[in-house]
Amino acid sequence: MSTIETAVFKNVSVKATAPSAKPSRKLSGYRLPGEGNALGLSVLSVTALLLLWWAATTFHWVPPLFLPSPQAVGRAFVDAWRGDIQGGQPLAAHLGWSALRVFGAFALAAVTAVPIGLAMGVSRTARGLLDPPIEFYRPLPPLAYLPLVVIWLGIDERAKIVVIYLACFAPIAMAARAGVRSATREQINAAYALGASFTQVVGHVILPAALPEILTGLRIAIGFGWTTLVAAEMVAATVGLGQMVLNASSFLCTDLVVMGIVLIGAIAWAFDLAMRAIEGRVVPWKGRS
Repeated sequence: MSTIETAVFKNVSVKATAPSAKPSRKLSGYRLPGEGNALGLSVLSVTALLLLWWAATTFHWVPPLFLPSPQAVGRAFVDAWRGDIQGGQPLAAHLGWSALRVFGAFALAAVTAVPIGLAMGVSRTARGLLDPPIEFYRPLPPLAYLPLVVIWLGIDERAKIVVIYLACFAPIAMAARAGVRSATREQINAAYALGASFTQVVGHVILPAALPEILTGLRIAIGFGWTTLVAAEMVAATVGLGQMVLNASSFLCTDLVVMGIVLIGAIAWAFDLAMRAIEGRVVPWKGRS
């Protein structure tokens, strides 16, 4: 942590803790709402869902056409990995292209949306110019502007990446803008009192304060990216998880559809867990002030 950040946060912590009395022993042992490890409950929840799925298919509560058994989904995974599915492309190829599209668009969105969101938070001019177009397109579903993107860019990879990029951009920019508010007036004034410039205040005070909101926005954005993947791969795609699922649904291959859905959800969940781990290391103070 730099000298400015250390002085600012020490200054604010002294002001915040000086007037308050020592916490009582009765209150010191209480946990905050939602605090604690929930891994055991998560394992129990997933196990219960898998058992319910197995029971529903084993005892024929649901026809196989509507819900294939876990064993059928497992066989579909093996067949897809070998390339023994409609189209002949192996699962690794579908996974690689989808990951390239989603994470490539997500990286571009993160690189551009974070500075723009911070600019909207610290500059009235930037907020006035950029807020209307972002707020206009943000609620639009990707399928609404997908035909227009195809007309502009054609049916190659650019159109797919742009659609996913637009889905990821807005939540990251909004999160970065909201995170600017996390920097208190005392912190900013303390930095200016130490001789910091505007750029130093943004880099050493506002950005660290906004990091929790930015990381939350990144987690939300990657979910939107995977959600938009299926719509993006509807545009003349020959390979990709979304295209594989759509192609399987056309032939009523429900086991392959469920396998693709489970795989997309598992990848998104793994990325979210990784983002939570990064968040715990980068912003360990989140929720403890």
